[in-house]
Amino acid sequence: MNVETALKEAMAIDGAIGAALVDYESGMSLGTIGGGTDLNLEVAAAGNTEVVRAKARTLAALGLNESVEDILITLSAQYHLIRPTSNSDGSLFLYLALDRSRGNLALARHSLRNIATRLKI
Repeated sequence: MNVETALKEAMAIDGAIGAALVDYESGMSLGTIGGGTDLNLEVAAAGNTEVVRAKARTLAALGLNESVEDILITLSAQYHLIRPTSNSDGSLFLYLALDRSRGNLALARHSLRNIATRLKI
């Protein structure tokens, strides 16, 4: 699955507001879809890069030989999911913003994991 197809599938998840594929080493988006005036995906991608980096530093400081499956940020009206991809060269993550009133968090996590495993860069 390529980037465009992966992002389209992410936007097909019930409640999806926007999605991006992000390189957390540079903070740059490789692709985005959705968003709008209420969600600037470029800003969200750059900000969530810091979240992923901070978690990686914390795991290293704790001496844990673990990898992050996903990160959930819960807002009053939205869920923000960060899913690192393990099958790409480099440090990429999928980012998905969901409307809490329309989305199903468990289904969204499952769907994003499925997309991440099929993504080829």
